[in-house]
Amino acid sequence: MKKKIFIGLFLILILFANISMASYSTVQMEVVEEPVCTIELGENSSFEKRLIEKDLANKEVTIQLQVTNNEGTSKPTGELLLVLDNSDSMNDHTIEDDDQSPTRKDIIFESAQTLVSNLLEDNDDLKIGIVSFSSNVDSTQEATLADANVVSPLSNDASTLNSAIDNIQANGPRTDLDAGLTLASQQFTDEANNKYMIVLTDGVPNIALEYNNPYYSDDVINSTKSKLQELDSQGIQLTTMLTGITDEDYVPTGITKSYGEIITEIFGTEENPTVGNFYYVTDDQVEETITNDIYNSLLPISLSYTDIVIKDYFPQEIIDNFEFAYVSQANIGEISAEVDSTDNSITWTIPELATGETATVQYTLKLKEDFDSSIVNKLLDTNERVDITYKDFNDEEHEETSDVTPVLRLTEPPAELPKAGLTTILIICGIAVIGLLLFSLIKLNTYKNIK
Repeated sequence: MKKKIFIGLFLILILFANISMASYSTVQMEVVEEPVCTIELGENSSFEKRLIEKDLANKEVTIQLQVTNNEGTSKPTGELLLVLDNSDSMNDHTIEDDDQSPTRKDIIFESAQTLVSNLLEDNDDLKIGIVSFSSNVDSTQEATLADANVVSPLSNDASTLNSAIDNIQANGPRTDLDAGLTLASQQFTDEANNKYMIVLTDGVPNIALEYNNPYYSDDVINSTKSKLQELDSQGIQLTTMLTGITDEDYVPTGITKSYGEIITEIFGTEENPTVGNFYYVTDDQVEETITNDIYNSLLPISLSYTDIVIKDYFPQEIIDNFEFAYVSQANIGEISAEVDSTDNSITWTIPELATGETATVQYTLKLKEDFDSSIVNKLLDTNERVDITYKDFNDEEHEETSDVTPVLRLTEPPAELPKAGLTTILIICGIAVIGLLLFSLIKLNTYKNIK
């Protein structure tokens, strides 16, 4: 009798297993709605969640989360003084013993003109002035402010400024950077805006205001360095490029310090400058340094979004009835390895999303074979909501949310025998088998008692 009971129970298990398998094999999945969940970030950037692929035969959909930073980098605003060395050494050719090679003046001034044009292109919020410096050809005015000249007052007309650069004569016998810095600083207005100063020189300062004897003296070094530090303390953003030094070990007559030592005392090093940015380059690096490195250093920090946290929440019915898997991991930042069971969410953290960057992650939702048949014919939101927190490029915090989501539905097509009728018959059969087993057990117990 026990054997019959086990056989009966086994048949019941097979029966109900067949019901489940049949339901999975016949159920069909459709996408009812495909809205794109969009959350705006700033003026031009956004987060999007969208259904990107439907594999309905395998009862699977692919969803993509994507954050795009389309904020453009802004050009500098305010006032900029371009301080150009016009000492006689600027006429030296950049290739030794080759009189056909460009002069240092050629490459520095032409690169400066490119810089001016690029900075002012589509930018009405920056004005540029130009000052030249060396030493006055009249030796009686050496080591005075007459060692520098205002080539052009502040203007946002690139053509006017570049023509002014063309007219600079490189004829000064010495290098009075102190005078150039002082005269340039006097060209700034009192307006509360950004102040920039760019120095392009090919020589080691050898005189300063009130100091021209001896050349390269400690007084010259200290006065020039102090002027740089003074301007920095006034909030002027300083950038200096030095080129044309072919022998750092050379020690000028009458002093004990080499060119290299004087340079380090005044300007510091590229890694540890006295103030601002310092570029110490060879002649063949001048154009790239001015038109690329210095240009980019003037642009504001990339309009990045930082501390981005995206939480994507799933309804319980999705968690219970669908398998979750990543198609691809996040290309920027980190994302939860699996769904957090405490709140049915995945969390994507992006420390920084710079201008022009797009962060993407994709995952699939696939119907489980042992899904709950009660969800058939229900509208199923793939996601409950998405929450985003982030900081903009002004370090201001933002919180956004959206419950827009794709919607699925499971259906079962009618069969030759309606599904409801088949299920009813199977249930009745199951009850009959269970009843027969119970009746047999009762008879067995009664027989044992009588016996």
